[in-house]
Amino acid sequence: MTLKERSQQILSVLRRVYPQAHCELHHSNPLELLIATILSAQCTDKRVNLVTPALFKRYQNVEQFAAADQFEMESFVKSTGFYRNKAKNIIACCKMLLEKYRGEMPRKIEELSQLPGVGRKTANVLLGNAFGINEGVVVDTHVSRLSQRMGMTREKTPEKIELSLMKLFKPGDWCDLSHLLIWHGRNRCDARKPDCGNCELEGLCVSRDKLLKAAADKSR
Repeated sequence: MTLKERSQQILSVLRRVYPQAHCELHHSNPLELLIATILSAQCTDKRVNLVTPALFKRYQNVEQFAAADQFEMESFVKSTGFYRNKAKNIIACCKMLLEKYRGEMPRKIEELSQLPGVGRKTANVLLGNAFGINEGVVVDTHVSRLSQRMGMTREKTPEKIELSLMKLFKPGDWCDLSHLLIWHGRNRCDARKPDCGNCELEGLCVSRDKLLKAAADKSR
């Protein structure tokens, strides 16, 4: 079986196991997803989802975010960590949206990546989930860890991992692939204690036997 064939089988199994996989950041429009994704840096989606209801009630459009007082915004987002920088980036990002794009969200990854607080990962999240545009693969810590454990890539940096995965899967699968790997990472393939014994990817994950042996040795 080639790497591409095995990768396609992994995708098929994950789709069967997690048919409900989706972006877990709560949002009702592209702007809210943009803000939530900026806040999710070095923070869990669960924590962001606790913060955003009050934040989105206070600031309801790009104009209000752009005109926000940074100190006040910091009070809303403090629990997400790095709150000063995040508040600063959100305000600057929305100002640029107004000044350069008339308040509309650009739909090209090169333009999105130039917004304050928005890198390639955030741009991919927005394009795939807000607009159904697949220009790349979202590589977060789960996608990075699982793609390496499963032997889909030997690369170490997010940029190179993304390129590896883009070669293995069709563009129409890129957004789903990220969600599925993230859900599997949260539900089965934990960083420290992967549940290899009950993993649905038996026979497809190249690290399973090694991880099981390591767990057995540790329990002795």
